[in-house]
Amino acid sequence: MDIINKVRNLRDEEKRLEWEGTFADYLEIIKDRPEVAQTAHSRVYNMVKSAGVEERDGRRMYEFFGSSIFGLESAIERLVEEYFHPAAKRLDVRKRILLLMGPVSGGKSTIVSMLKRGLEHYSRTDEGAVYAIKGCPMHEDPLHLIPQHLREDFFQEYGIRIEGSLSPLNTMRLDKDYGGKIEDVKVERIFFSEDKRIGIGTFSPSDPKSQDIADLTGSIDFSTIAEFGSESDPRAYRFDGELNKANRGMMEFQEILKSDEKFLWHLLSLTQEGNFKAGRFALISADELIIAHTNESEYKSFISNKKNEALHSRMIVMPIPYNLKVSEEERIYQKMIKESDISHVHVAPHALRAAAIFSILSRLKESKKQGVDVVKKMRLYDGESVEGFNQVDVEELRKEYQDEGMDGIDPRYVINRISSTIIRKEIPSINALDVLRSLKEGLDQHPSISKDDLETYLNYISIARKEYDEIAKKEVQKAFVYSYEESAKTLMDNYLDNVEAYCNKNKLRDPLTGEEMNPDEKLMRSIEEQIGISENAKKAFREEILIRLSAYARKGKRFDYNSHERLREAIQKKLFADLKDVVKITTSSKTPDESQLKKINEVIARLIDEHGYNSVSANELLRYVGSLLNR
Repeated sequence: MDIINKVRNLRDEEKRLEWEGTFADYLEIIKDRPEVAQTAHSRVYNMVKSAGVEERDGRRMYEFFGSSIFGLESAIERLVEEYFHPAAKRLDVRKRILLLMGPVSGGKSTIVSMLKRGLEHYSRTDEGAVYAIKGCPMHEDPLHLIPQHLREDFFQEYGIRIEGSLSPLNTMRLDKDYGGKIEDVKVERIFFSEDKRIGIGTFSPSDPKSQDIADLTGSIDFSTIAEFGSESDPRAYRFDGELNKANRGMMEFQEILKSDEKFLWHLLSLTQEGNFKAGRFALISADELIIAHTNESEYKSFISNKKNEALHSRMIVMPIPYNLKVSEEERIYQKMIKESDISHVHVAPHALRAAAIFSILSRLKESKKQGVDVVKKMRLYDGESVEGFNQVDVEELRKEYQDEGMDGIDPRYVINRISSTIIRKEIPSINALDVLRSLKEGLDQHPSISKDDLETYLNYISIARKEYDEIAKKEVQKAFVYSYEESAKTLMDNYLDNVEAYCNKNKLRDPLTGEEMNPDEKLMRSIEEQIGISENAKKAFREEILIRLSAYARKGKRFDYNSHERLREAIQKKLFADLKDVVKITTSSKTPDESQLKKINEVIARLIDEHGYNSVSANELLRYVGSLLNR
């Protein structure tokens, strides 16, 4: 019954939010809260901003999109800052169609869907409250009741600009029902709803021969002409087109460039002048954000046609490329799996990362920058530290190609292949090798992959496999280390003691005998060599460590295992190198003895408890790593 109670609570909440009064009452509301009278563009911008904005790495991160859009921070920032924000300030940008252009499964539809759902929720808040003339099929702005010649006086008193004219239907109702007394006109609070066609409209192109313009602008109700006597009587017209119903909110055009021209020309007047033509009436005012989406090939075909210049000049094109970060791509797959019927299947750790590596590589372009291959570029984009490169280099790489991320493997393909793997294996567990194998097998059937691309993509599969091999080896080696963090801490403390003595030209004291000893050069070099520190560079590296150690001490902070990324990597590799033979013998033995079996069971338990594997995937991982180490 819990869900029934929640439905009841929702119904009670909606009743509490309902409001009805006269136009005079409405003026009292906007005197106290002028934001109620905001435009559609301003409402969308304030909705996005109200969810939270975070400054990170010199970029503004909008929390509104954070739950469903991954790795598109730059595109989202540009969308908000270059369109929503200036449009909210009534700048000329609001007189443009917002066209999201990008590859399939890149997030365009998700962005639009989030804006729709967001508006529905926002209209139920105090900040996003919307009021309309009661009984109006277009949910018209009550301020349209103010006569044109009094609007400047209204602005001086209320500080609110009024745009648009009263619709033909409400003009008639004002005279017939209210005797011209605008103060008595009934006003109500409305709540946006795509399902109920209030403030949110959607238009999808179909066969131009059968699709009627009435889908956009409404149509004559022939059954009432006899009653009202004329087609030009607004009571004989159904104001039920998508442009009518989207008034005050948002209108989505799906695959806009596939629409017949007769539907698109209505947008010229709507975007530039804020009105459109319907039936035998004067121009009808509408305040709505027009948002559309298309793919790159459709867009290029559209702009190459000279006949489309007028409409093209009314568009703001926002590229929405694929995500280019491996870690964010993993989150996309996790979200898609969670929303599917295969969410119960165990996906072994790093299986999705292996797929993400392949996908991201397919979207990157070869850099002209010296020393940067696609793998290094992939790591830099994902925020990893790559020796010899810094954040400035990353920004330069991003600027090198404006269209990077506009092609490559799409997330749907990956999820389709994962689904295929699950169905074929018929067991509730898949690993990285299963996924990579399925991705490889599906390339031949991919409709948009040429023979040249196929060879490149097969190479990317191999790179993803090599990347996974390294991850797998580290995972198993780490599990083999008893009390891994403690072992790492002990080794690091020993190294730091020796470095401090070396840099200060001091001696160490043996903890058992008490005699003085020189710093252990062999130990220090065995660790430094793991990350390629040469003999000539060792002094500088050790001094850098000591400076970092002193800086932490001055700030009263403790220098630990994670305080220096390169030192941590060196410690890990040193521990792994010492254990390699033990791992190799234990994992590859077909008939392990009692001690080996005990060790294997401990490792499997650790992989399950600490690393997210189940018994099947843990055993598969051990066998695979054993084969790698024996090659």
